[in-house]
Amino acid sequence: MAAVDIESRRGGVKRNNTSSASTYLMEHTETQWTSWLVPMFVVVNISLFVVVMYLNDCPDRKHTRLVGKCVARLKELGALEWTEVTVNHQRWRLITCIWLHAGVIHLLVNMLTLVFIGIRLEQQFGFVRIGILYLLSGFGGSVLSSLFIRNDISVGASGALFGLLGAMLSELITNWTIYTNKAMALLTLLVIIAINLAIGILPHVDNFANIGGFLIGFLLGFVLLPRPQLEWLERRNLQSGTRSESKYKPYQYVLWLVSAVLLVSGGENGNEHCHWCHYLSCVPTSRWDCNGN
Repeated sequence: MAAVDIESRRGGVKRNNTSSASTYLMEHTETQWTSWLVPMFVVVNISLFVVVMYLNDCPDRKHTRLVGKCVARLKELGALEWTEVTVNHQRWRLITCIWLHAGVIHLLVNMLTLVFIGIRLEQQFGFVRIGILYLLSGFGGSVLSSLFIRNDISVGASGALFGLLGAMLSELITNWTIYTNKAMALLTLLVIIAINLAIGILPHVDNFANIGGFLIGFLLGFVLLPRPQLEWLERRNLQSGTRSESKYKPYQYVLWLVSAVLLVSGGENGNEHCHWCHYLSCVPTSRWDCNGN
């Protein structure tokens, strides 16, 4: 998953006058959080990767496993595997797999993406909401992956990272009125998402985890990341003695309700119900097949 930072493309508050007042509102009404949870996630992922490499005896091997995965060791440490989850009831693998990585390149790309996306989001929305987004998106990606991938293991934080991307998209939509350059920000984000999902159709990439994490993050973004609209912020600061209407737009409430219903409704899915869905994770070509070759 490629790193991304589109926040610089987001403009300030959409106002044609009283720019100093707008600046005052943005600085004094939106709390800037100190990011500590995302850096902690990075440290945990790197630490677990070091443990995996140590258990694989990488320093003593002539050909180390820094760019490949040791399936047996990863499975022992909590990789996602359909039989273990469904037959042996080891459902904790749905969470543990998002903290493991198959190689140093896999780890490096995911951690750079987490730093670029996660720190900015945590500074804007706080550690509680971003922590919930990260963990539930990773869990959702693992659930969808376990429904479709039956013959291989799955590890990595990509599902959780796609959840953050999905949340960025829904946050942009639900807070549409407070941004300038919104069309450029939306286009940039959609292109980044499309490119990363397209990479997922290559062999050895669990695109189901990416898709599942993205969908959960997209829905959770509507629930967790709505912002008070500028007009409400102005009235609260400039007319502190009066009672104003709701700080959210009607469409924000609608999006919140629909997303909450979809999140709790769930559904049963799998290869037996969708005979073409396996192409979402791997598309065979003349250069490779989807059976590990």
